[in-house]
Amino acid sequence: MSFDKKAVGSQPPRVTSAEAMLSTIQELGIVPFFENLIPGYSIEEMTPPGNWFDTQENLTYTPWDWKIPCVQSGEVAYGKFLLGGKAAFATVEWYRELRNYRQAQEKYRPDAAQKQILDYLKGNGSISIKEIRGMLGIKKGQADALICRLMMQCRVVTGDIIRVFRGPDLHYNGWQTSSFCTPEDLFDSSAVPFFAGFEAASRSLKVSHSPAESYERLKEHIRSIVPNATDAQISKLLG
Repeated sequence: MSFDKKAVGSQPPRVTSAEAMLSTIQELGIVPFFENLIPGYSIEEMTPPGNWFDTQENLTYTPWDWKIPCVQSGEVAYGKFLLGGKAAFATVEWYRELRNYRQAQEKYRPDAAQKQILDYLKGNGSISIKEIRGMLGIKKGQADALICRLMMQCRVVTGDIIRVFRGPDLHYNGWQTSSFCTPEDLFDSSAVPFFAGFEAASRSLKVSHSPAESYERLKEHIRSIVPNATDAQISKLLG
């Protein structure tokens, strides 16, 4: 599935299945999940209205559910890393640029509690909100905030999302639970079975240029998708 990136916001909704959603993310490279300050630039706005809202009859036919196979594909990063902590997707090509830019800034240094989470991930590979609460003795909202900050630092991404089935009939009512990992573990070439001809280096998070150049690359890439986006809007998007 291909499309003209410059037509984003002016074409019929294209996110109509999990496969179409993953394809859209891969083609755009980096995209917010929700409608935001840049008109047309979100999975929400690329989704037919009837497919956006969860209903009991529509639970597996919306991006809320389609994000599960997108995350489980291992091909894209998902987390709250744009717009000051809002959900977004990115391919490794553009996530590494964001990571290079973010981690050079003092405001994105991890604090003591965040370092505890990172240390846990080094030894265990993944962590849940429940595990963070138990480890640090904090409430759910505090644990959510810590993970959000680590996502904004590009040190943590969503590693997996699973559906929760409840009741005697094990029905799915849209409830999901997530676990988190480092982007290095998500994109680790040694952990992913590649198809013939795939270059493992394409999943590397390393870049050879400066954080400032990463920012400029991101800015120009986003402007190629949404030409009317202003410098101020892109600056707020990238943080």
